[in-house]
Amino acid sequence: MADPTRRKPPLQVIREGNPGKRPVPEDVKVPPAELTEPDWFELFGDQADGEQAAVNERCRDVASREWRRVVPVLEHVAGIGLVDTSTLTDYCVCVARIDQCEREISAHGILMQGERGWQKNGATTIVGQYRSQLARYIGELGLSPSARGRLTPPETGGDDDGIFD
Repeated sequence: MADPTRRKPPLQVIREGNPGKRPVPEDVKVPPAELTEPDWFELFGDQADGEQAAVNERCRDVASREWRRVVPVLEHVAGIGLVDTSTLTDYCVCVARIDQCEREISAHGILMQGERGWQKNGATTIVGQYRSQLARYIGELGLSPSARGRLTPPETGGDDDGIFD
């Protein structure tokens, strides 16, 4: 069932058709583009501390793997464009930070000994916030099964781009 309080984004209306015939701004259409992977070194810089440098290296690797996994699918299914690069970058950063927090929790546990006794590991709060943000990105980008059901693939230019043409 559709959420009655939330309107469909204009791009989704364009992809799925406009049965209500409500006006859709023409400038909303995004031309498809070949997206280039961002420089993860800018987001996860190199630290002087050896341990933090290893953590940032892993974050760069996780974000890069997620980009290479998701972007080809989204280019085909959702017809994303250059304007979506920042959203996809934030999505990949969320995935990398969740991985970082989960590794922190695995190494030090959910509870930590503090000045006043046992306290919750701060990574548990952070990973919860990243997971809620990730759920929003998954809904926006159509990466969950229910969100994929609402997407319609972009129209292709015909049979000209087939491998046997």
